[in-house]
Amino acid sequence: MNETIYVLKNYGKIDIHLKNIIDEKGISRSRLATMVAMNYDLVNRYYNNKVTRVDLDVIARFCYVLNCELDEILTYKKEY
Repeated sequence: MNETIYVLKNYGKIDIHLKNIIDEKGISRSRLATMVAMNYDLVNRYYNNKVTRVDLDVIARFCYVLNCELDEILTYKKEY
């Protein structure tokens, strides 16, 4: 009997599509970092989909300055 509260399962994955959006709009990561008042390294982690914990304030800033919707930046992929 498994008595643990937490059981590892593959729940799927959230993908960040910031790269696609800023490449389409012709905005550099440096420019985006300035626009959203963040450091380049953090923007670069979002750009490369290397963020393990998403900050909703950061995502809101991206949506605002890039004039896009949440579902254009984040998508959920189920694992089967």
